[in-house]
Amino acid sequence: MNKYEAEFSNIVRSFRKKHMGKGPSKITTTFCKNWAICEMEGNLSPVEKFIASADEGKQALRSARTEMVKQMYRKNPPVEMEEFLGCKFVDLFVDIDIDRDFGMSIFVFDEDLHQKYSK
Repeated sequence: MNKYEAEFSNIVRSFRKKHMGKGPSKITTTFCKNWAICEMEGNLSPVEKFIASADEGKQALRSARTEMVKQMYRKNPPVEMEEFLGCKFVDLFVDIDIDRDFGMSIFVFDEDLHQKYSK
């Protein structure tokens, strides 16, 4: 992870903490083409972990978590990311493995981030 990827991870953590009350405990970002791929550990709150202890809770939590995160970025465009990268945010793909408390977010931008920031 280079310094740009590390700083992007910090922006993601700060954005999630601001809009969700808690950010992941660990984020690793990789720039690939026009994607910023973020691997995130420690996403769930203690209450969410309790809900996930029941099978029906896991599915509800996974669905809520993925849709809630996408909706959060639609309602609150990530201006901080766009300013830092100097390009436009286009889309977001999100998934989470509730059992492992491991999530992935793929942020799509309108420029090749790897080419722009691979130094």
